Amino acid sequence: LFTSLRDRRMASNAVKITRQVKPLISTTPGDARIRVLSLYKAWYRHIPYMVKDFDLPVSIPQCREVLKKNFRKNAHVKDIRVIDMLVIKGQQDLKEVVEHWKQVPGIMNLWFGSEIEKEKPKDFISKFLSGHE
Repeated sequence: LFTSLRDRRMASNAVKITRQVKPLISTTPGDARIRVLSLYKAWYRHIPYMVKDFDLPVSIPQCREVLKKNFRKNAHVKDIRVIDMLVIKGQQDLKEVVEHWKQVPGIMNLWFGSEIEKEKPKDFISKFLSGHE
């Protein structure tokens, strides 16, 4: 494919170049792990207040189980920058809950989005008002 010696050298030089990326917050995997664990602990400690303050229709153990599931869902991530970004998003969500900037439907969608299904209307008036048939 390469027609000249110059093209071959350029291609081999391109392979040798690696890109240095600047870390977001953490510089080592251990540092990132500490940040993840501290975020998990902060969420874990705030769950009872969240359930009480927002009068959520779920129990504290259910919320803690969802918290554990969400953290385990991202356990395979090894890139420190991605871990930092996920931690930052988790901290933002926690701050929104602590400061009461989130509403109950937003919290329920964030935590139990796949588990909660809307009840389908059964009678004619309910179907008509919801836009079904």
